[in-house]
Amino acid sequence: MAFDEYLAERVRINLKERNISTVEKKMMGGLCFMVDDKMCVGITDNQLMARIGEEAYADALKKEGCKKMDFTGREMKGFVYVQPDGIDMDSDLDYWIQLCLDFNPKAKSSKKSKGSGNAD
Repeated sequence: MAFDEYLAERVRINLKERNISTVEKKMMGGLCFMVDDKMCVGITDNQLMARIGEEAYADALKKEGCKKMDFTGREMKGFVYVQPDGIDMDSDLDYWIQLCLDFNPKAKSSKKSKGSGNAD
């Protein structure tokens, strides 16, 4: 599989405990959790893909395990990858998911494709 199932389950549990309604979509070779029809957080390989916005971007890059997201070969500002050592503890995962949720209301909605994804 192209993404870490254990990490996916940790993210599912975290979002469920916060009573956040999500839709899961397989995309970009991994799994994406959509919140309010917007890409919020995802998993590629064994790393977290976090959509945190440009305001939080510079500070986030200073955190352990965080690196620029360059999925297409160029830097995608407002998105970061967090390596396993940066999300090892549940409190670390909580931090990153909260950053994603804080940005989500400001994020632009993705173009909808009808009939895809699974509601939680």
